[in-house]
Amino acid sequence: MWCQRLAWLLRGQRGSTGRRWPRLPREPGPVPAAPARCHPTAPASPRCAWQLHQDHLELRYGSTLMRLDFVWLRDHCRSASCYNAKTNQRSLDTASVDLAIRPQAVRVDETTLFLTWPDGHVTRYGLEWLVRNSYEGQKQQVMHPRILWNAEIYRQAQVPSVDCRSFLETDEGLKEFLQNFLLYGIAFVENVTPTKEDTEILAERISIIRETIYGRMWYFTSDFSRGDTAYTKLALDRHTDTTYFQEPCGIQVFHCLKHEGTGGRTLLVDGFHAAEQVLRRAPEHFELLAKVPLKHEYVEGVGGCHNHMIGVGPVLNVYPWNNELYLIRYNNYDRAVINTVPHDVVRRWYHAHRALTAELRRPDNELWVKLKPGKALFVDNWRVLHGREAFTGYRQLCGCYLTRDDVLNTARLLGLQA
Repeated sequence: MWCQRLAWLLRGQRGSTGRRWPRLPREPGPVPAAPARCHPTAPASPRCAWQLHQDHLELRYGSTLMRLDFVWLRDHCRSASCYNAKTNQRSLDTASVDLAIRPQAVRVDETTLFLTWPDGHVTRYGLEWLVRNSYEGQKQQVMHPRILWNAEIYRQAQVPSVDCRSFLETDEGLKEFLQNFLLYGIAFVENVTPTKEDTEILAERISIIRETIYGRMWYFTSDFSRGDTAYTKLALDRHTDTTYFQEPCGIQVFHCLKHEGTGGRTLLVDGFHAAEQVLRRAPEHFELLAKVPLKHEYVEGVGGCHNHMIGVGPVLNVYPWNNELYLIRYNNYDRAVINTVPHDVVRRWYHAHRALTAELRRPDNELWVKLKPGKALFVDNWRVLHGREAFTGYRQLCGCYLTRDDVLNTARLLGLQA
């Protein structure tokens, strides 16, 4: 998996020539301590053993070797006095924990770790809970399971659209839609009444609509009513939206209400699949794209619309503990002047950007879809790039942006991993 390969990369891969981009800090090693012997648990549980060090507990359970800091172990106590199980919130004041704290006694049985602290307080942890929540356990997991795709993979998967009535009225239909969306980054709803009002009802089924400088629900025509190339009949290259926001919009909804003309097909590209190919072929390019911060900018002065937005971040964004890619910020239209890195890094960045662009423009990665009245498209704007071919005639779309947190919240409440 690419995230394991990236973990190797970020531990020490250097640039090719000239000044080197700073490495990520290495994990601190164990603090030297007096020799400590390993303590196996009861004979019935040979999968677990522990060892006490100067500032942490080393615990092996199954195939996972965990190093658990003593302050961490005290801070995450789930006893009634430290944690409110009704609100799922911490009651313990973390700042009150002695940073030199050390347990007075440690005991492990087949399922549970017991720690007795100097004041007599006892903390209990389930061993399975520790595996799931330790750093070592988390870096072996992914936050969001996905299926990476090119056009052929997506077509062969025959991902079904969900009927509008099932989507709106049943948990089963909503869950099927969200599962498709989480796995592929796109999902369709069929038989939607082609009006802005019905599209709004559809969107609100899974999320609060995010109001932006474009309004809450927007109509989209080629009248150049906004200072954006999208409001023309020209082709649009693949891109993600709102890269000039500090937090780009999470999900975009498109619904074609009318098109009297030709052309105008929608282009969809899985940005994570393209990034995976870059990592396989040139990991040093992936590293630069994940490290170099860029500015994206939107300057508008058309009619009564006056805006100047700036967002900052790398093209590829990864979780630092497991190096899982979670956001791609790619928009060549709105990328601002590159003035955030020195010249020797800029040249290497251009090579990396060219490698990613080549993957994004590879024909077999392009999924072309003809949007039509009644078929609504939901796009994960943190993952899937969209574009458009040029068109003729009158073409009207409506849509909106959704808050990512609310979409993922809806998915989790239905039992999905999100």
